[in-house]
Amino acid sequence: MGSPVYVINPNSSQTVMAAIDRAVAPLRSADGPDIVCLSLAEGPPGIQSQRDVDGVIMPMLRKAAELEEDAGAFVIACFSDPGLHALREQSGRRVFGIAECGVLTALTLGQRFGVIAILPTSIPRHLRYFGAMGVLDRFAADLPIGLGVADLSEEDRTLGRMIDVGNTLKTTHGADVLVMGCAGMARYRRALEQAVGIPIVEPTQAAVAMAVGHVRLSDAVTA
Repeated sequence: MGSPVYVINPNSSQTVMAAIDRAVAPLRSADGPDIVCLSLAEGPPGIQSQRDVDGVIMPMLRKAAELEEDAGAFVIACFSDPGLHALREQSGRRVFGIAECGVLTALTLGQRFGVIAILPTSIPRHLRYFGAMGVLDRFAADLPIGLGVADLSEEDRTLGRMIDVGNTLKTTHGADVLVMGCAGMARYRRALEQAVGIPIVEPTQAAVAMAVGHVRLSDAVTA
């Protein structure tokens, strides 16, 4: 079975946590590690500013410390990867951030990746991160749908805006793979991929897939 993968949603939204749990359900298996999704009671309803990002780091580190002994790996389920390097420094387990994993996965599926953000204020944060990752030479654009985290449950409006932005990223900016820029977008991946016609990466799925693979390999008995 292996030690569990803990997926930490750093906001306090139970709706987002439930959406994350459904998104990673296909990665669960009887012989694989448990995938345990949880949120932070201390976190804001949605992480939509640099202040939100910075404010959840210490509560997340405390929660991870409580889970450390039992954990096989950690996934930080926020597209800003808050506290990623601090948790890697603190923990003896593998730690995955969904933004980093989403972008790295996209680079295996296309030459130029685009990002669908929630709000315009998210984009400077994303650009700083992509610059630090050294991937701007394969970056097409990052465009917002103009909805906050709490608004993503409005399915028709959200999907319609995502399709419009996805088509703009593809046709105007030359993206041949798209990354969803928020953990709350997972339910729309398949419909968006069908509508836009290029691969769509849901970053929590990408990160959890990597985490599960690492836990399975570390637990495997080799000859």
